[in-house]
Amino acid sequence: MRQAYETETETEHGSAEAPRSGSRIRALLSTWRGDPGIWRRGVVVAAVAVATGLLMILHAQIPNRIGNVGSLTETFLPWLGLLVPVLLVLALLRRSATALLALLVPAVVWLNLFGGLLSDKAAGGGNLTVATHNVNAENTDPEGTAREVASSGAAIVALQELTGDAVPAYEKALAPEYRYHSVQGTVGLWSKYPMSDTRPVDIRLGWVRAMRSTVATPSGDVAVYVAHLPSVRVKLNAGFTASQRDTSADALGEAIVRDPVGKVVLLGDLNGTMNDRSLNSVTSQMRSTQGAVGDGFGFSWPASFPMARIDQIMVKGVEPVSSWTLPRTASDHLPIAASVRL
Repeated sequence: MRQAYETETETEHGSAEAPRSGSRIRALLSTWRGDPGIWRRGVVVAAVAVATGLLMILHAQIPNRIGNVGSLTETFLPWLGLLVPVLLVLALLRRSATALLALLVPAVVWLNLFGGLLSDKAAGGGNLTVATHNVNAENTDPEGTAREVASSGAAIVALQELTGDAVPAYEKALAPEYRYHSVQGTVGLWSKYPMSDTRPVDIRLGWVRAMRSTVATPSGDVAVYVAHLPSVRVKLNAGFTASQRDTSADALGEAIVRDPVGKVVLLGDLNGTMNDRSLNSVTSQMRSTQGAVGDGFGFSWPASFPMARIDQIMVKGVEPVSSWTLPRTASDHLPIAASVRL
């Protein structure tokens, strides 16, 4: 009876010998303190951690001469942060204090580079909302795509990758909301406010994939650029092929720097991220709305699993207020929008 009572009591109230979580942690730390190998193990994990941190710090020094490896690294730079939890697990499995200390390098570097993107920095007071979308030349629902973008409430909408057959569908769907519009080549601009000085922009392609227009908003004139820079490819025999895009980016930057209107908004698919040095002719003179006041990374491509923000809203002489991605459409890109204060 005494044994039965003690067994029942332990079942109801827990065994006196059952270790608590705090006790287990203290026991683990005590074991590590008594282990002389914690500084010798995990050297490889530590080396990978330090190398990852240095790669993020020195990404601008990675040469582009061979396969544009530098630009390729910068395109997916935020994803290097995923190595930190993986290496953390390996360090714990190896019971390596050396690896754990080394992990501080990539963790601190990543937070310094991208930690500011983890919070919503949106503010109020915007007086102009703009949106842009690469609608995909193979879009099977142009009307629905146009309505989805228009539902953002944007006063100015830019579309890229327009085909001649699909343009009438976009025009019809957007006509009720936007009185003014212009299509130049494969890009188009729709506005609720009058447009003037609308013309193609030569980005050294031989055909039109960029345009600009002066939009007369109630808060003053703003020069709006729409651009779709050439696509890039990753090839085993050639690396990251982006030379044509880089040439077009330089031409676009030159056009923007010469624009007589002091307030400029750039909307489009630049086929590159803000970290990509090859877009410096544009990014050095303009601010990314997502980087300044966005909520999160704002990845826009591919729509099925966004991994990079190659669709951009950038401003010059204009104060960004908020920036966000819009719901998915029939395109392989996500549309994006921003509110600015002129």
